[in-house]
Amino acid sequence: MEVPVGGTAIVILLALILVALVVLIVVLLRRRSGPAPAPPAPPRDPFAAEDQAAGDPRTLKAGDMVEYLGTRYFVRGSLRLREGGFTWSEHLLDADTTEGTKVWVSVEEDPDLEVVWWTEYDIGDLTPGERTIVVEGVEYRRDEHGTADYTSEGTTGVGVQGRVEYVDYEGPRGKYLSFEQYGGGQWEAGLGERVPAGSMTIYPGSGG
Repeated sequence: MEVPVGGTAIVILLALILVALVVLIVVLLRRRSGPAPAPPAPPRDPFAAEDQAAGDPRTLKAGDMVEYLGTRYFVRGSLRLREGGFTWSEHLLDADTTEGTKVWVSVEEDPDLEVVWWTEYDIGDLTPGERTIVVEGVEYRRDEHGTADYTSEGTTGVGVQGRVEYVDYEGPRGKYLSFEQYGGGQWEAGLGERVPAGSMTIYPGSGG
């Protein structure tokens, strides 16, 4: 039995229309769904050595150079402190102010990495036994009190090894007050400010 030519043309036309509709539906569905969202980036350590162009504060040592707020400082010496299983470092810098005020930086992980910039403060009649202390209009609350063993590297002004008693106070917005007494001597005080990640550049010394 022969199929009329007109009937064949209609069948072909309907098939083409059906294919076009299927293609159109697929395109519309793809546009509506859009690309799959990228997975969130894993959390990273802002001071990680492989990512931090400014260097890793945890590797600081005597002989390195530090640049902070437009000024460069040489690390004259380092103290490595230990209390039980907890360790931290303090680094004495050479660029003293015109008044001869000492400057140093502390590095610790408790558990997050914390870098604090310290300047010497005239202790005057301050005593580290108070629960709160007001200095230059800022109120600090006592946070920690303990005794640590230390070893000294380079020039620090203290012995090669010994013990230090400390009393730490914490203020608002990353401000700190600390008292230290080395070997049962006189108390010394310092005011600290937290160093934002990436704002301090470290240049390793020739031995690094």
